[in-house]
This record gives sequence, C-alpha cells and structure tokens, in this order.
Amino acid sequence: MALIGMRDVSIRFGGPALLEGVQFFIEPGERVCLVGRNGTGKTTLMKLLAGELQPDSGEVVRQKGMRVARLEQGVPGGLTGTVRAVVAGGLGATEAEWAAHPDQQRVTEWLSQMALPGDMAFESLSGGLKRRVLLARALVTNPDLLLLDEPTNHLDLEAIQWLETFLNPTTGGRAYTGTLFFVSHDRLFLDRLATRILELDRGRLTDWPGNYATYRQRKETALEVEAAQQALFDKKLALEESWIRQGIQARRTRNEGRVRALERLRRERQARRERTGVVRMQLETGELSGKIIVEARQVSYSYEEIPLIRDFSTTIQRGDKVGVIGANGVGKTTLLRLLLGELTPDAGSIRLGTRLEVAYFDQLRTQLDEGRTVIESVGEGRQEVVFNGKTRHIISYLQDFLFTPDRARSPVSVLSGGERNRLLLARLFLKPSNVLVMDEPTNDLDVETLELLESLLVDYPGTVLLVSHDRTFLNHVATGTLVFEEGGRIGEYVGGYDDWLAQRPVAVVSPTGNKTRADTSCAPAGEERVRVRKKRLSFKEQQELVALPGQIETWEQEQAEWHQVVADPAFYRRGSEAVVAATTRLETLEQMLAQAYARWESLEALAGER
Repeated sequence: MALIGMRDVSIRFGGPALLEGVQFFIEPGERVCLVGRNGTGKTTLMKLLAGELQPDSGEVVRQKGMRVARLEQGVPGGLTGTVRAVVAGGLGATEAEWAAHPDQQRVTEWLSQMALPGDMAFESLSGGLKRRVLLARALVTNPDLLLLDEPTNHLDLEAIQWLETFLNPTTGGRAYTGTLFFVSHDRLFLDRLATRILELDRGRLTDWPGNYATYRQRKETALEVEAAQQALFDKKLALEESWIRQGIQARRTRNEGRVRALERLRRERQARRERTGVVRMQLETGELSGKIIVEARQVSYSYEEIPLIRDFSTTIQRGDKVGVIGANGVGKTTLLRLLLGELTPDAGSIRLGTRLEVAYFDQLRTQLDEGRTVIESVGEGRQEVVFNGKTRHIISYLQDFLFTPDRARSPVSVLSGGERNRLLLARLFLKPSNVLVMDEPTNDLDVETLELLESLLVDYPGTVLLVSHDRTFLNHVATGTLVFEEGGRIGEYVGGYDDWLAQRPVAVVSPTGNKTRADTSCAPAGEERVRVRKKRLSFKEQQELVALPGQIETWEQEQAEWHQVVADPAFYRRGSEAVVAATTRLETLEQMLAQAYARWESLEALAGER
C-alpha cells in the first residue's frame, strides 16, 4: 500500500496553475527526487504533502497515522536558544520541558549522531551547521516520510558527503531507513540517492524510474519527440488556417466538420504551455590582462589570533580556472580577499598582475538592496544598458535572465533564492572583466542554468576564481584546485574535484605502525615522500585476478536485467516489497561492481610491478 500520494491535485496562485491534475504515489522505502526549473512549484508540492497547504481540487492521500517531517529550503526566523532546545522543539517541547520529556534520550542520541554542540546558541552557528540542527529537529520525530527542500544548500563538502551516507540505508550503520522525498539541484547528490525521479514541468508531473543519469537520457529523448510532435501540429494548424482564409468560392464548398476540427486545433494550441525559457548568458569581457594574475609567496594570515592560512604560495596565470575547496568557516572568502589585494597578509607577500578588471559574485548577496526593484538593481536609474558595445533596453536584457516585465518591476525582497542568484549574475555580467571571482554561485540555481553557467565559465577567456561545494560544477570548470588542509595549510592540485580526490594525501601505516601522510602522486620527479616495498601477487591473488572479469560480467548482466524490470511502468504496481527489493538489489550490485573494478585495478597494478 502506498504511503502517500496525490490524486488529480490542482493548485494555482494567480496565473497558470502550478499543479494541474497531478497524480502520483510513493511506496514505503523509496527515495524520490523532485526536479524542475526554479519557480515551477516544487516547494508548493512539498507543502501539500506536509499538509501545510490544501489543493484547489483533488486530494492528497496519506496512510493513517503516518508522520511527516519537512526541512525547509532556508533557515526559518525566530528560532532561538540552545541547539538542544531547537532539536527538542521538533517534539513540541520547550527547553524547560525537555528535561522531563519521555523522549529526551532520543534528542541526546541525535545530538551525538550528528555531532552537534547541544549547549551552543543556535544563533551563533554557521549556515551549514544550522541546517544540520534543523535536520536533527526533523529526524527526532521518527518520521515515516522525510521531506527535504534543497538539503545541500550552504553545506560544505564534508557535510554533503555525510548527508549522502546518512540518507542511504545501503551504506550500513545508523542511516535513515524511512521514505525520502527531496528536491535538489546537486547532480551528484541526487544521482547517488534517488531511486526514482519526478519532474514538475508546466504544471504536469512525469515519472521517471531509475537514477538521475537514466532520467537525463530518457528526458532528452522525450523532449525531441515532443518538439517533433509540436512541429507537426503547428504545420497542420497553419495549413488549416490557410484553407479557412481562402476566398468566397472556397467558402461555398467549406466542410463544416473540417471547420469544427480547426476550432479544436485552435483551442489545443491556445492551451499549450511552452517550456520555461533558457537563460541566455553572455559576459562583458574586458581588455586582456597581464600573463600573471597574482603571485603569493609564503603568505600567512590569522583572524583574532586564529591562524587561517599558513605559508601559502601560488602563481595564478591568465586563463586559469581555480576552484577553492574547504569546510565552512575555514577561510575560503578570506583567501579570495587576500588574492585580490583587499586584505594585507600577516607575513609573506602578494603581487597583483597588470590590467586586472575584477568582477565579484558575493555568496551573501549583500550587493542587493531589498528595497529596490530588479530594474533599479541592474540599471542604477537607467532604462538602457550597454552590453558588448551595444545599447539594449533594460527589460530586454533582464528577459535574457528569465525576468518577465512584471517580475522586473518587483522589489528584490519578494524574489526567490534562484531569482536573486540570476539577478546577481545579470549585474555581474554587465561589468567588463578579465578576472571573475565567484563565491558560491550555484546555490538555488536549477540544473539547466547551472549547466549553462558551466559552459560560459569554461569558454570565458579570462581567469576564474571559484568557491563552490558543487562537485560536478568543480569537475566541469576547474583546471586547478586550492584545498584547505590541516593547520592552515593549502594544497594545490591539478584538475577539479575528482582529480583532487585522486591526488590528495592519504594516510599510510609505516613499518612502526604509526600513521603518516603520503602523496607520492604529486611528488617531484626523482623524489618520493614515502618508500613502499613492492609486493608480488600471491597464488590466491593470481587466481582472483583471473576470476574477476567473469564475475564482473555476470553482475553487469544481472544489473541490466534489473534495469529493464524497473523501467517497466507496470513495475510500480507490484507493491512496496517488490519495489524496495528491486532497488536495494540494484544498489547492492552497483556497490559490488565498484568494489570489483577497484580490486581488479589494484591487482593488475601489483601484477604489472613484478
């Protein structure tokens, strides 16, 4: 029996319906991701599931007695007190009542499980830690259904990886084993978690079994089919309109059935909702900068006697795309300000290059005045802007960033997170630049806009300094990474996020049994930081190496068969037990194959060293 679902649900808040005849059901144990463009109604759908809104028509169907918890996209105002009090508030208990509450042990367990400082003031925490507290507040109720709206926003990489593990019951340990329904634009996060994708587009909901990668492939095919069908429809409508406009002689022989068919075609065309437009981004590029952008030598910097950066040296050249990776609060923004010459280091030197024109994207959006309109924020009192040497009306320019004329006249205070990010990009791209500094630009942007921004930055002829926790974004854009490590040290690596994972220092055990740090992949030529005794394959390992390809082929064949099973729309009518069993087996096979390939590679490497 389905845990929750919707039956012919519709809702609108003026204008086109956000949801129109939506119908779907979620089985216990599923991990369902809802995707869609910004402003399509994803948060509204989640509020309907949580019972915070009522539909205009249709009904939300729930199992009797089920518990629902929702983690909002932002941090709600008005939450004060200690972390323990905020978490206990999920049980409806005040801090004074918590000591005598029958479920106080559950609160203590979640504080421990999520490494939360129970006695710290909630208001003093970073944005990422506040999100973790709010997740504990939701989980302490033991919900049957957990609703997460952009859970990775403002989390650092370590927190995102922890959340991925915690929300996936196949990872073992104390993970969440209930039903999950979430919205996320973090492509790697949802690809690793989702067992099923729901897409909200133009008020309609479509169901895509499988993970995100499977959805993208099938969605692309569906859009091509839709475009072809619409082209045929429009061609037929044009022919019929041409026929109806013929002269008097044609009208005498007019077929009334054909006229009625034309009227139906007109109504159908009028009711068609076009897909949300695609952001059209271009950068106003400045003159060519010097070859050297910034040169740092033995730079150290402390804040309130806390060392943030120690003995850091680097040279950034024209055209480099440098990603900055580190935990929240570690000093990433401080590093950017040092490299831009806005801060003076405590020790060492920073030399800036020549002819630098810097454009800065601020993660806190402090550049936006809440009381001004969108037009005022971009035009600064002008009705026209100059972009790449051409004059454009400001409304026309803002439409490239999906702001309708009405929305362009709205105050900044009513904009969603995604709209504010697009507004910042519209302001930023008007400024001629040859150095682009972007501090967390990906928060709240939908996937299509993210991918367009990626392409823009890759093709940008200038230099990019990029702070981001979006691993896919870093992989696609960064040509090098600066990574905050222990004790204020900053490591420098070639490539993006995955390249850093492959190169970063790893803990190894020395002959004395002590753990040391090693990174032989990055050692200079002719130099090794750790000498490792080469190992020959044992007879057992040789046999394992011979057997592995056949085992991998068997598992891949089984995986393909299961993919065919879950791709059948009728599969989800078999009941929750069959659905959970199939998805669990697929996840197990994926893990087994990953481990087998890794083992195969390691054995082949050892065999090649003999």
